[in-house]
Amino acid sequence: MQATIYVTDDEPAIRSAIVKRLSRRHHTVTGFESGEDVIRAVTQHAPDLILLDLKMPGMGGVETLRQLRPIAPQTLIIMLTAYGTVEDAVEAMRLGAYDFLIKSVDLSGVDPVVDRAIEFLTLRHRVEFSLEDQNSAYALSNIDARSPAMQLLLGQVRDVAENAKSTVLLQGETGTGKEFLARVIHCNSPRASGPFVAVNCTAIPRELFESELFGHERGAFTGAHQRKRGLLEKAEGGTLFLDEIGDLDPAMQAKLLRVLQERTFRRVGGTEDLSVDFRLMTATNRDLKKDTARGSFREDLFFRLNVVTFELPPLRVRTEDILPLSMQAMLRFGKEFGKEVLDIEPEAQELLQRYSYPGNIRELQNIIERAMILCHDKTLTAGCLPRELREQAPHIAVAMAQGEHPSLRIEMVLGQQTLADIESALIEEVVRLSDHNKTLAAKHLGLTRFALDRRLKKQMEQD
Repeated sequence: MQATIYVTDDEPAIRSAIVKRLSRRHHTVTGFESGEDVIRAVTQHAPDLILLDLKMPGMGGVETLRQLRPIAPQTLIIMLTAYGTVEDAVEAMRLGAYDFLIKSVDLSGVDPVVDRAIEFLTLRHRVEFSLEDQNSAYALSNIDARSPAMQLLLGQVRDVAENAKSTVLLQGETGTGKEFLARVIHCNSPRASGPFVAVNCTAIPRELFESELFGHERGAFTGAHQRKRGLLEKAEGGTLFLDEIGDLDPAMQAKLLRVLQERTFRRVGGTEDLSVDFRLMTATNRDLKKDTARGSFREDLFFRLNVVTFELPPLRVRTEDILPLSMQAMLRFGKEFGKEVLDIEPEAQELLQRYSYPGNIRELQNIIERAMILCHDKTLTAGCLPRELREQAPHIAVAMAQGEHPSLRIEMVLGQQTLADIESALIEEVVRLSDHNKTLAAKHLGLTRFALDRRLKKQMEQD
């Protein structure tokens, strides 16, 4: 990083030597002989870094630092002194100085201190850019949802995001964007400045999950050489997102329930109750109501989690969103790969909209990433898409509408599907929604079990 640096010292020889030394390293360096001069310069343009002499006639370094802080809060200030008294160093650090440097004859100590400051500035710039990019990606105003189902869902998300405490349960098939929606809620809530701590309940071994969630004290178990903060503490003031909550171990379900009830916890091996403030969001692709009925998921925990529930529809039933999501992914990968691909040809658009996406949004993003690697023009063509999209049968969309009387909605392209195609798609969806219980599926379809088996066998033979 090439930094803009101001050097303030009343001794011309030292000031000139530091300016030359830093200029040789390709920084933009300007020298000033007094605190008053550097303050006037900073009001016009705040630099990245200021080297400020502690002992100067007139306005001293500490007073200059005190006046600089309000007008240049992002500028790092390194104090220079030939005396190095502890009292002056403590006062300068209290006022916000980044570091303290004792001047020597050869000024060899300048380079490492300036390097550390520039490294810190570089890291801070990256974090700020990342946060800006994140806030833009998850801003509700930037989400292009065109399907009625997603427009309705996002309207509800706005209300839930404003409530910083409501527990949220996200349900939907794998790849429908549950974690993305959790981040949208977090970034548009009063907790946006706090951390978003995400953990997959299946990714951490069962025997380590308690320690990861609650943390542990030194000596709590073999290998616990020091205290460790858990995920609950890391989520303080922000959001804790537990993905695949339906797979959480029964023993941990009980401990999580206590945290939600009491809003306190203990580290493993600890004796002190610690209070915690966070919003809990969970996600699952399982049907937790059925899991509670089977006894594999605690009913009391389900009631705690099921305060606000969002059901994310699969991509195959929200075809209006396929092209906006494709364009979004195309622009993102174009930036990543250094390619200026600006459009998708009509034939490729049709192929993308016809595909059923068993992997949902995640699969669509993978398809676009692959296509962008193969694309060498400014328009993404059908030839860049995977073979399975080009060779697929015409797609029939089957949408599920929840309510007192759940219903299915069939969408077909006139002239491109037969009655047999529609019947096959309908039977397949009803069987899936019945958890492959053929007796229940036959009842939903108004058929006998024998008649359903006969139709399924016929479909298999045709395939």
